[in-house]
Amino acid sequence: MTIDQDFRPFCALTIAGSDSGGGAGIQADLKTFAAHRVHGLSAIAALTAQHTRGVTAVHVPDTGFLRAQIDACFDDFRIGAVKLGMLANAEVIHAVADALEHYRPAHIVLDPVMVATSGARLLEPEALDALRNRLMPLASLITPNLPEAELLLGHRVADGAAMQSASAELLGAGARAVLLKGGHLEDGGDVVDLLADGDDHGSIESIRHPRLAIDAHGTGCTLASAVAAGLALGRPLSQACIDASDYVHRALRGGYRPGRGDVVVLDHFGAAPTMPTGRPGEAG
Repeated sequence: MTIDQDFRPFCALTIAGSDSGGGAGIQADLKTFAAHRVHGLSAIAALTAQHTRGVTAVHVPDTGFLRAQIDACFDDFRIGAVKLGMLANAEVIHAVADALEHYRPAHIVLDPVMVATSGARLLEPEALDALRNRLMPLASLITPNLPEAELLLGHRVADGAAMQSASAELLGAGARAVLLKGGHLEDGGDVVDLLADGDDHGSIESIRHPRLAIDAHGTGCTLASAVAAGLALGRPLSQACIDASDYVHRALRGGYRPGRGDVVVLDHFGAAPTMPTGRPGEAG
């Protein structure tokens, strides 16, 4: 093997929070990577005690240990894409941004986890500024839902026309590409997500699925991780986003209730796409 050859498969790294209930966060990310036959790595930025009825406690490890996890992953593995999830405060965001600026992975998918399902804000103002100013410019793609887009932009996004404008605004605010999720629009119609690509002259593409009457957990984590898996496998951004949206829809249709709450957890492996033989980065 010459010095230029590297037959290690591409891996995907998630830097996010752990969900002890197994439905979202790091756990959903790793299930998604596995379903796409991508080797998953993790750096835990927050620990949550939670189940299908809510979050009971949160612990944030010190940033030195978080950086040690990230360094260990980049030191040994060939990382094709990084997915960012729950980053609890400004100190954590700056530590992650420093690491990503150092390693410069080819693809970064930022799920800007800022608003809980209950509607409560999860980030204090200085953390929101750090996310906006440090992570957004580094990300290949950001995947906000509508409440998160409203926080990033500072105004309401009330309908489909406003979603179109918001997608363009987010590109203007420094995002390289945006997958704006429309599930919070309660118009009774299909769920429409918008992909705006700054590298494609700001073109906006609609991704549409029938709305499902399901109270689900972990959809945002799963979508961003599925996009990261697709990018690690070498797919173009548009195809990776379409495939990821299809995967989430299939996983929702097969969802189940593992706890006492009404929240549905996604069926990752029942939704797994049919994959070609071989693994990313392998010859042949």
